[in-house]
Amino acid sequence: MLIVQKYGGSSVANAERVFNVARRIMAAQQAGNDVVVVLSAQGKTTDGLIAKAKEINPHPSRREMDMLLATGEQQSVALMAMAINYLGGRAVSLNGTQVGIETTQNFSNARIRTIHTERIMLELERKNVVLVTGFQGVTASYDVTTLGRGGSDTSAVALAAALNADICEIYTDVDGVYTADPRVVKDARKLDEISYDEMLELASLGAKVLHCRSVELAKKYNVKLVVKNSMSDDKGTEVKEECKMERMLVSGVATDKNVSRLSIMGIKDEPGKAFEIFQLMAQEKVSVDIILQSTGANGRQNISFTIGQDDLDVALKALENNKERLTAEEIRHDESVAKLSIVGAGMATNPGIAAMFFEAMYDAGVNIQMISTSEIKITVLIDEKDIDAAMQSVHDKFKLASVRMRMD
Repeated sequence: MLIVQKYGGSSVANAERVFNVARRIMAAQQAGNDVVVVLSAQGKTTDGLIAKAKEINPHPSRREMDMLLATGEQQSVALMAMAINYLGGRAVSLNGTQVGIETTQNFSNARIRTIHTERIMLELERKNVVLVTGFQGVTASYDVTTLGRGGSDTSAVALAAALNADICEIYTDVDGVYTADPRVVKDARKLDEISYDEMLELASLGAKVLHCRSVELAKKYNVKLVVKNSMSDDKGTEVKEECKMERMLVSGVATDKNVSRLSIMGIKDEPGKAFEIFQLMAQEKVSVDIILQSTGANGRQNISFTIGQDDLDVALKALENNKERLTAEEIRHDESVAKLSIVGAGMATNPGIAAMFFEAMYDAGVNIQMISTSEIKITVLIDEKDIDAAMQSVHDKFKLASVRMRMD
C-alpha cells in the first residue's frame, strides 16, 4: 500500500512528540507500506514567525510573509528525518520546491496547479520515508507560496491524489471529527463517518479539524480520507461520499471567530453598486461570506458582509480608496463578531430545523446580527462573547451528544 500521512503542529510540538510520530511512521513502513508524510510547523512556530514579522513591519507584503512562514515546515521535516534516521530508519526531507508542488501566484492563499511526483517516487524506490513540507509550494517563476492556514491538510490530500495513494491519514490532537469542538462542548460526540459535503461545510464554517480545500480535493478525486489522533490508536473518522451508519438531522456545530463584519453605509440606491463593491473584493482576492443589504432613507442603502480577519486591512484600504466612487457615506467594521453554524444532510428534507435552531439561540439569550442558509447549513453572525454559550445551546437542542435525532 501507498499511505500518505499528515501530522499537525501539535503532534510534533516537541522532541518527545517528534519521536512518537517517528515511531508511528516507521511502524507503517515496516508493515510493508510505502509512506509519504506531510508535516506542519511545530506548535506555535507559525504564530511566532508572524510576530517576528510584525516587529519589523506592521504590514509586510504577502510575498515576503510566504517566504518567512514556509521555513516553519522546513524545520519540521528536517527534524523528523533526523529522528527517523537516529532510530535506525531511512528518511529524506523535501520542501515544496524540491517536490515540485506548483501553485498559483496568490501569495498567502495559493492554489495547487500540479504536483510533479518523480522525485517522491524515486525516493520511495530507494526505500526512504518521504517527508514533505506542508502548507507550501512554488510558482512557475520559483516564488515560494503558502496555501493558507491549515493548508498542510490540502498538501496531503493533493499528494494522495497525485500519487494515487490507497489512503490519506490526517493526524491531529483529537480522535476524529466531533459534533462540536470538544474543548468547548464537553459532551461532544465523535463521528465514525461523515460525508464529504457535510465535512466541507463544517470545515469552511470554522471547524478546525480539516482545511476546507483538502475536503474539496478528497471529494473531487475520491481520496480515502481518515482523521485520527496521533497520540492514540483510535480508528478515527472516515470522510466519504455516502454515509450509511448515522443519518442524523444535524451532523455538527461549527464556530469561526476569525471573522470581521464590514458595513458600507449610505450608498446610493441604484443598480450596480453591489457589483462595484464585490468586484473590488474580488480584485483584492478577499473572500466574502454572509451578505446583507438593507434600504435606508433618502434613496440610500447599506450593505454589510463578513470576511476573514486576515483580509480586513486589505479590504478596508480598497473600500476607503474607492469610497467616493461607491457613493458611501461611511465605512464601518466590527471585529468582535463570530459565526455559528449547523450542518446536516437531514436539513434539506426535514421541516422545523430552522425553528429549533433559532429557539436554541433564544434559549441562550443570544442576539442574531446576520443569517445565511443553504440546503444543508444555517449560519448566523453573533457577538463573539456569546459564541460558546450558543454552541452549547444548539448542541443540546439537537441532542448531538446522543444519536436519537435521526433522519426518517
